[in-house]
Amino acid sequence: MTASSGGFAAAAVPSSATAIVTDATGLLAGDVMIAAGDRDIPAYCAMPVNGASLPVVLVVQEIFGVHEHIRDVCRRFAKAGYLAIAPELYVRQGDASAIADIARLIDEIVSKVPDRQVLSDLDAAARWAITHGGHADKMAVSGFCWGGRIVWMYAAHNPALKAGVAWYGGLIRPANAMTPTHPIDIAATLTVPVLGLYGGADTGIPLEAVEKMQSALRAAGSASSIHVYADTPHAFHADYRPSFRKEAAEDGWRRCLAWLRNHGVA
Repeated sequence: MTASSGGFAAAAVPSSATAIVTDATGLLAGDVMIAAGDRDIPAYCAMPVNGASLPVVLVVQEIFGVHEHIRDVCRRFAKAGYLAIAPELYVRQGDASAIADIARLIDEIVSKVPDRQVLSDLDAAARWAITHGGHADKMAVSGFCWGGRIVWMYAAHNPALKAGVAWYGGLIRPANAMTPTHPIDIAATLTVPVLGLYGGADTGIPLEAVEKMQSALRAAGSASSIHVYADTPHAFHADYRPSFRKEAAEDGWRRCLAWLRNHGVA
């Protein structure tokens, strides 16, 4: 591993007053390169020093890419005993960290990222993890915002996963060439148990959409579950942003780790 450059994406508007910084003491942490079909892609990885056969968490970035908050989340998972890896899932489309305007970021990069590419790159990250200290039978995925939606989609794509935790990811949206299906479309056939963590006051993901997803999961007899934090906005776990809600974030993290343990990823 090489040292990570760190930093936040230009569009992320970090707030140093609340941002949590997890040190790398006792960890092997930094940037790596992953063979992903047509090219190598960068990723950030953190794991306990001298760890072997470690449970694995694939960490899926926010809309802003793999910036310092996502790296910190990887270190938090590593402190809990996991090999955590966050691949750069936009790398073929551009550098998210260099764009300061979120509308431009969506238009110029995010809207051009196909689901099939993302799922394939997560497969590559899983393979890398297994050959670098990870346990093939103890693998989970967790992601935030843009990555929260991907958690549901990857859980449907890779039945070898033991669990997923989706933080405020989109559930119901119109289909297009880049994103032909959405979580509501796979709810009835999902076999990997996913925990969804959502804010009841999320203006981008209406509570009605969350309730429809809950109903679809219940109708399918799914082992997946959704927990809603009342009066809580989108991105409540993002401690570097004004949307951060400490109590919900800490409770969500406890629920996340418990969900992984309870489904054999520990």
